[in-house]
Amino acid sequence: MAERRSVKDRLPTFPWDRLAPYKEKAAAHPGGIVDLSVGTPVDPVPASLRAALADAADSPGYPQTWGTPKLRASAAGWLERRHGVRVAEEAVLPAVGSKELVAWLPTLLGLGEGDTVVHPELAYPTYDIGARIAGATPVASDGLAALGPARAGLVWVNSPSNPTGRVLGVPHLRKVVEWARERGAVVASDECYLDLGWDGTEPVSILHPDVCGGSHENLLAVHSLSKRSNLAGYRAAFVAGDPALVSELLAVRKHAGMIVPAPVQAAMSAALDDDAHAAEQKERYRARRERLRAALEGAGWRIEHSEAGLYLWASHPGHDAWGAVSHLADRGVLVAPGEFYGPRGASHVRVAFTATDERVEAAAGRLAR
Repeated sequence: MAERRSVKDRLPTFPWDRLAPYKEKAAAHPGGIVDLSVGTPVDPVPASLRAALADAADSPGYPQTWGTPKLRASAAGWLERRHGVRVAEEAVLPAVGSKELVAWLPTLLGLGEGDTVVHPELAYPTYDIGARIAGATPVASDGLAALGPARAGLVWVNSPSNPTGRVLGVPHLRKVVEWARERGAVVASDECYLDLGWDGTEPVSILHPDVCGGSHENLLAVHSLSKRSNLAGYRAAFVAGDPALVSELLAVRKHAGMIVPAPVQAAMSAALDDDAHAAEQKERYRARRERLRAALEGAGWRIEHSEAGLYLWASHPGHDAWGAVSHLADRGVLVAPGEFYGPRGASHVRVAFTATDERVEAAAGRLAR
């Protein structure tokens, strides 16, 4: 009998497990650890969203995989109101957090052995993981022309980027769409940080008519409420775009039981209908970003890109990525090495500014010493 090869064997070590010794070092600091290694929200869930969740708590029946009509209308309304994108309500599908969708999208699309999944050279690791789970081949490339004859089934775009905060302009995005359409590939755009442009930067969705020419054929955009509305603990996200692709995803997800709980759907709808709480949260992040950036630059660090999102992409002339992690851990500050996001990140670290005001101030003080 042939030995079974588990899916786990296709996957690398979970990156953050490698940070454990540095976390211990940072935690030993007399003032306690300042954990800037993960972009997890720390501010309260807005009261109106908690109320929406509670009001829908008496939900004994199975929720709809497709989401309630109210939720899909709220998502479509938000896309048009905030980002100039018009989608039909049947072209919206909720997901159990955006990471779940990213990890399973190649499988849900039927990709597998012989298929290529392209993602940016500096990228969220789950694009690579999703390809491996499906049995497809992940390829890290910023230049699609360099792929040669490889048959790309799925092309990931991430703007604003995690980890760098880089924003892709309309001409760049349009070229990706044109290249993929000529080859029949699906373009999936991870737009979880689309609302978080800084210093006048206005990120653009792959679904915007200036990018796609008014057609969403073979295009999907992934959105999350984790950062915008502090709903990381709710696992609240959605995908929108090509109605045919959304219908395909819906059919498979029905069979697989990939369903967002009904109370969470209600909270999502409330969040998407309300821009005020998101604007307040963005101002909190703006202040933290400015404080950390000034402290890092004052201590000799260089910040690149970082024009959007929740991270500063930083390097120091005296350290490679892991050396910088160790240097900061000695000061009780934990960051993520750029190597987690690809070989091109070997000289950088990703610094999240999602910690509390008090912890951000503590980090700034330690950097100044």
